[in-house]
Amino acid sequence: MAKVKKAFFCRSCGFEAPKWLGKCPSCGEWNTFTEEIIAKESSSTPSVTLAGIMPAVKPLKIGDIHEENRKRIDLGNSEVNRVLGGGMVPGSLILLGGEPGIGKSTLSLQIALAANSLKTLYVSGEESAEQIKMRAARIGIGNEECLIYPETLLENIVRQITEQHPDVVIIDSIQTIFTEMIESAAGSVSQIRECAATLLKYAKTTGTSIIIIGHITKDGTIAGPKILEHIVDVVLQFEGDNNNIYRILRGIKNRFGATFEIGVFEMLDNGLRSVDNPSEILLTHYEEPLSGIAVGAAADGVRPYLIEVQALVGGAAYGTPQRTATGFDTRRMNMLLAVLEKRVGMKMFQKDVFLNFAGGFKVADPGLDLAVVAAVISSYYDRPILDGVCCAGEIGLSGEIRPAPRTEQRISEAARLGFKRIIVSGYLPKDIKKPKGIALITINSVDQLPKALFME
Repeated sequence: MAKVKKAFFCRSCGFEAPKWLGKCPSCGEWNTFTEEIIAKESSSTPSVTLAGIMPAVKPLKIGDIHEENRKRIDLGNSEVNRVLGGGMVPGSLILLGGEPGIGKSTLSLQIALAANSLKTLYVSGEESAEQIKMRAARIGIGNEECLIYPETLLENIVRQITEQHPDVVIIDSIQTIFTEMIESAAGSVSQIRECAATLLKYAKTTGTSIIIIGHITKDGTIAGPKILEHIVDVVLQFEGDNNNIYRILRGIKNRFGATFEIGVFEMLDNGLRSVDNPSEILLTHYEEPLSGIAVGAAADGVRPYLIEVQALVGGAAYGTPQRTATGFDTRRMNMLLAVLEKRVGMKMFQKDVFLNFAGGFKVADPGLDLAVVAAVISSYYDRPILDGVCCAGEIGLSGEIRPAPRTEQRISEAARLGFKRIIVSGYLPKDIKKPKGIALITINSVDQLPKALFME
């Protein structure tokens, strides 16, 4: 049998070692090394190499580089353009990750079909051309000129990109692509790293924008070496619950714009629909006031929206109280409950507390602390909060109310949706702009919150 050259790679960071190691010396993770075949000694040189396909580049003076040649590309989807910072930059490499069935392929195909003025190439390593046509028919085909190419060999993909000269290329997915220069199977650390690096080089030298779809692990991180996220220009995370119809496209990394910007979509029978006003879908109108419900003014990136916070407080039947939070950090909720017990005198150690955010959203905004505490207080005393009241503020360990980031935008969003009062921090600047039709209720500590919630 022919001898083979093998090496061990860390699945987390891609570190290479000649033998198996229990702990990775690069990232510190345990039991992440896997053995992979790099090359066979008797194997011949691949018949198709990338050397003759990749275009040659020459160094340029910085003064000779014209910025107008790098105008952003409109993808025909307002929410995707928002997350990317106004559109796709030519020559950028974008990584889109998410759970199975969340809608990554649907969103990518919609981008390819919506860009009517652009020549798009959709490369699929998971589906046949007939399956993609069925999904396109369900969505409602827009761009009849979109090219579909079922292929998994990187050399053939690069050759077709060179021949067709598309404006946007979509790779679905990077785990199914392999190159003949490496003997390991598709989806291995070495294959993912080599294929991503080749696509990056091609995108930068030709100005072709490439979107690659990546699988995620059971922990929710993008599968493959961590170097994959360092190679690409933009990392987008597609989030949501399969039991809910709403999806969130979140920017994790963006070299050309702000991070932690979000786009909201609604999953329908004919694909994903952009939600331009997420506040309206996250608020529920009840026939009569209910206890344990508060409205918080949140902000993700530069986008403000209002979200409904629901809390249920009851007696601990089994001695040890239960604390459950859906869409919110449980540790932060425990901290806020401790503040209520210490600063307001509420006996939370005897109570079960359940917290939920409407729409299946996962929120990490500290400016929603005030809304979370307001919902808990309302359920604790079983009294509904006054109609037309929302909250925006961060709570410290000493019970002080700190101003939330982008408070002006939060106030404007609450006023636009018809709220009459908003509870904010008393430490806000005096010259803050307040729109007409809404009153600012300022408090400095959390013990002043019950009075602001229940008294006219």
